[in-house]
Amino acid sequence: MAADKQATKNIAQNREARHEYFVLETLETGIELVGTEVKSLRAGTVNLKDSWVDIEGGELIVKGMHVSPYAQGNIFNPDPVRPRRLLAHKREIRRLAQQIKLQGYTLVPLSLYFKGGRVKLELGLCKGKKLYDKRAAAAAKDAKRSIERALKNNI
Repeated sequence: MAADKQATKNIAQNREARHEYFVLETLETGIELVGTEVKSLRAGTVNLKDSWVDIEGGELIVKGMHVSPYAQGNIFNPDPVRPRRLLAHKREIRRLAQQIKLQGYTLVPLSLYFKGGRVKLELGLCKGKKLYDKRAAAAAKDAKRSIERALKNNI
């Protein structure tokens, strides 16, 4: 029972992804890191904003994720925007590859966090929003906020 409730510490969120895409499904994957990248992640110096995931040769590869070099590192710090391999089961990768090809979805990193001492990346199977979808979401959010404000003032 204690193993089920592992503590998670959030490192970074991709808030823009939830604004730009409909998130249909999420998947937790591990990530392959080298050198001082984990120390840099513990400092919180990562940016998921412009990142995406490709499937190359049956492997998930995250691209565009910027992990700043560790300040106390040495000359062997890795490239900040190098492609990083994600760790997932083959059947999950095959299923995601099928959905991307047939239905035109995309894979977007949603958040990066520590879980039980390991770095995990939450991956979202997403469909792009149109401009009118974004406007409708903003209008619904404003309406909900005004209703909550009115209820709070009446009580």
